[in-house]
Amino acid sequence: MKSEVIIGVDIGGTSIGAGCIVNKKIEKTYSLPTGAERSAEEILETLYEVIEKVMLPHTKAIGVGVPGLINANKGEIVKISNIPAWNGLRLIEKLTTRFNIPVYMENDANCFALGEKHFGKGQNYKNMLAIALGTGVGGGIIINDKLHSGLFGGAGEVGHMPYKDDIFEAYCGSGFFNKMNNTSGKELFDKAMDGDKNALGLFNEFGHHVGKLITTIIYILAPDAIILGGSISKSFPLFKEGIQEEIADFPFEVMRDVVAVEQSELEDIAILGAAGLYYNA
Repeated sequence: MKSEVIIGVDIGGTSIGAGCIVNKKIEKTYSLPTGAERSAEEILETLYEVIEKVMLPHTKAIGVGVPGLINANKGEIVKISNIPAWNGLRLIEKLTTRFNIPVYMENDANCFALGEKHFGKGQNYKNMLAIALGTGVGGGIIINDKLHSGLFGGAGEVGHMPYKDDIFEAYCGSGFFNKMNNTSGKELFDKAMDGDKNALGLFNEFGHHVGKLITTIIYILAPDAIILGGSISKSFPLFKEGIQEEIADFPFEVMRDVVAVEQSELEDIAILGAAGLYYNA
């Protein structure tokens, strides 16, 4: 049987990484600094180099995740704050001209959802939402086994929904820990693991905020599952109880007892998610 080779590319303001996925397993990866202050063409040359380092013969397609708004029909990056020289860039045209194979592009949070759907725990669910908890809070929606990306790839940006005196991102992202204790989530994690009661209490409070976000999503989408990723998800055991306590108050018992909340376990999720665009096409 001939191997199926897909390239997944993760574009960020700090680095550009790519991986070669062979029969749904990463064979090799490579990355270089983005140099986001440079011209559009200079950054493109870096992107080409990263892809060429991992490309194998008979590669079928390239998938690209970008942290911004995109126009998938035009293959255009509409707005990418971290790489201003690429605003308005028709990236798919550039890559198809260079490599002469199909190229797919999406918002990076949507790619995260596809990574879970095709390579991770999302394989078990037909309808799901993946939420990345980090400095920001982004999400991607899978409906009937397909990505729902919405206008400009903007569907699933749940962190920007209003909440309390701000937005959910302020309470479900890393800024929460600085706001509440003037320290980083990593420092609080270390203290919590040592049994510090204040740190444990803050993680439980954080879980309640994430639980509020999850119940809001259940009202809107009623998914089979919600999968949590991002840097903060690594401390999931510390705030899982807070989430469960919040979900226990959800009024529709038949739903609250069925919707699964799981922790992502995938490494290189950004690269896998970009490759997932090929399987979503």
